[in-house]
Amino acid sequence: MASHRRPKQPSRARVTVLTTAAAAAVAISAQAANAAPSEKPSKDEVKAKVDKLYEAAEQATEKYNGAKEKQEKLQKEISTIQDNVARGQEELNGLRDSMGLAAAAQYRTGSIDSSLQLFLSSNPDDYLDKASTADQLSAQQVEALKKIQEKQRELAQERAEASDKLKDLASTRTELGKKKQDIQGKLAEAQKLLNSLTAAERAALAAADARASRSSASRVDLGNSTAANGRAAAAFQAAQTQLGKPYVYGATGTASYDCSGLTSWAYAQAGVSIPRTSQAQANFGTRIYSESQLRVGDLVIFYGDLHHVGLYAGNGQVIHAPRTGTVVRYEAISDMPFQFGVRI
Repeated sequence: MASHRRPKQPSRARVTVLTTAAAAAVAISAQAANAAPSEKPSKDEVKAKVDKLYEAAEQATEKYNGAKEKQEKLQKEISTIQDNVARGQEELNGLRDSMGLAAAAQYRTGSIDSSLQLFLSSNPDDYLDKASTADQLSAQQVEALKKIQEKQRELAQERAEASDKLKDLASTRTELGKKKQDIQGKLAEAQKLLNSLTAAERAALAAADARASRSSASRVDLGNSTAANGRAAAAFQAAQTQLGKPYVYGATGTASYDCSGLTSWAYAQAGVSIPRTSQAQANFGTRIYSESQLRVGDLVIFYGDLHHVGLYAGNGQVIHAPRTGTVVRYEAISDMPFQFGVRI
């Protein structure tokens, strides 16, 4: 027989909890629906972030330049050592051939001794270490054996040096690749930020940059400025011919430059070879800590880690390759954290 009992009703407490939860869910949904989207960064905020990324990219660029310079130096050193080893091996072969001819002559006359046979079949080192054996050879043969022994040791040392440098070169190439990725990552991030702006905002930033270049150029007055010396004057004049060339990391001219690429190229035109990186250039000449003592053509070093360099142009200005997205131009020293000047 079926039961006719009424189903148990939910308790008042349970109804209250469910009602409260439902109300909360409705409220959260309403808040989510009515929430304003996050505000887009302003043009000035984007520019500030992009400028920081460009500065970080330039720091990485100077490290990249240092690794590249080291790589090129190692490649030259390795090539020189390998040439020396090749020439040394030819010389060693010639010495051995001479000893072989002498041994053949002795063999034909039946006078070759067992000690010379021992040398010709293996290594003379053990043989020469035994003083008693030297008595069995002529003075000429002893001298020839000593030359061979010396040449063998020299070649072994040069081969070991080449091996060490090859390992260093491989490590430097790995470092170079990492620095390049670091630079490209920061530039890509900066470009992504710029792409978030409208076309009008990007045009406004470009126009402001162009105005900055024209404004700084108009403030340069070299009439009363004195060059540090003839080489500095020639370097500065060379740099002036590159005004308007674009900044490209790792570039040394003449289509484009980075900061130290411009200064090293300019001094090369004056017949002076200076280091490739801004940090190395900072230690190449006489430091000048007072801006008032700077002369045209002096190097001007910026930032605490010395990652930026330009050439003093007079009237509180430098000519430099500022950063990605700009060109070689004049700019006020006060626009950047001045550290010191360097007179070449």
